[in-house]
Amino acid sequence: MCGLYGFTHYGDNIVKNLAMLTNSLAKQSAIRGTDATGIAYTNSGSINIIKENKSAYRMNFKHSDDITSLIGHTRHSTQGSEKKHFNNHPFYGRCSNACFALAHNGVLTNDTLLRKKHKLPKTKIETDSYVAVQLIEHKRRLSFDSIKFMAENVEGSFSFSILDDKDNTYLVKGDNPLSILHFPKHKIYVYASTDEILFRL
Repeated sequence: MCGLYGFTHYGDNIVKNLAMLTNSLAKQSAIRGTDATGIAYTNSGSINIIKENKSAYRMNFKHSDDITSLIGHTRHSTQGSEKKHFNNHPFYGRCSNACFALAHNGVLTNDTLLRKKHKLPKTKIETDSYVAVQLIEHKRRLSFDSIKFMAENVEGSFSFSILDDKDNTYLVKGDNPLSILHFPKHKIYVYASTDEILFRL
């Protein structure tokens, strides 16, 4: 059980103190995992990933108010030690048309089979989750089709959040929960793994 959270701001208006929203989402999501915490957002067309192997209760994320989209993750480790930093979410991926970050909530049961079937490259990352990145990269382009390919091939429990370097956010809901709130006045969508997390902000 891990936590997904984040937001997408689609208006020209400035939402002040966005980092407060990020930190509140992270801390409320820590109920779903305290082994590691991470976020990803775009800045000048580049993906920035910040993650630490510690609880969101001990984190204080800082970023500007002009970012458009952000994805976050609180980790409850099931495979791959959180002490090895590369095992923590979000993960970085690269395709011919975009770079992206991906976070996963759940447990994938066929990651080893998928790596053999599609001859995916060996990596030092030990988590089952990382195969989702590799499957998208295997299709060479980040698109609805490659995300669909990934989601239809993995088995187990999952919800995914994906952010690309053009500020597009993709949410994939499988068996694991995912909730979204829309604040039209502020022109922002906010999401988290459960309604409870969102309503405690």
